[in-house]
Amino acid sequence: MKLVIHGKNIEITDAIREYVHQKLEKATSHYLNVTNEIDVHLSVARNPRINEKQIAEVTVYANGTVIRAEEGSETLYASIDLVADKIARKLRKYKEKRLDKKTQTKTIEVVEQQPVTPDLIGDRTPELPGEVVRTKYFAMPPMTIDEALEQLQLVDHDFYMFCNAETGEINVIYERNHGGYGVIQPRRNNGHTGHKNGKTAQNTPVSEKTQAK
Repeated sequence: MKLVIHGKNIEITDAIREYVHQKLEKATSHYLNVTNEIDVHLSVARNPRINEKQIAEVTVYANGTVIRAEEGSETLYASIDLVADKIARKLRKYKEKRLDKKTQTKTIEVVEQQPVTPDLIGDRTPELPGEVVRTKYFAMPPMTIDEALEQLQLVDHDFYMFCNAETGEINVIYERNHGGYGVIQPRRNNGHTGHKNGKTAQNTPVSEKTQAK
């Protein structure tokens, strides 16, 4: 298993490296057959208004699946403990889903792209960020909406971008604030989405998630 540790505003000492290795080795000990690489990003926030200054982010690459978790606290070692426990739970859930062949369904909403008002910004001058803070690259194999939802639940984000296996287009699945999930799809010049017969897919079955924000 390959373990890579990065640091931001912090020196990665031998003691920290050994502690990370020990905790993640224990967290992934039952899943070594599916774990290819673990990427760890440790950082310290310099903003005094942020209580959880010590951040530990872990990304596990498991046979083409990305499993991510992030935790923060007032101490780095506590953050490492928290994120290791969270990764262990996600790996267990990932393995259980692979073994469980039962399919649960849930209705999601497909949100169509709306026309953009030409004078959206008025007389204002658009401003772009002066600095790119972080750039990420990842593989995007075609997948179904069900598979994209599973990935969303594993990466610990509010949204997940994927290549729709049915249409070959880039879609975004996201968690709605009042519960459930939505899918954003591009609208073609003819006003149709990429679904067959030019119809927008409604009531698409995906895996169930009952917890809502």
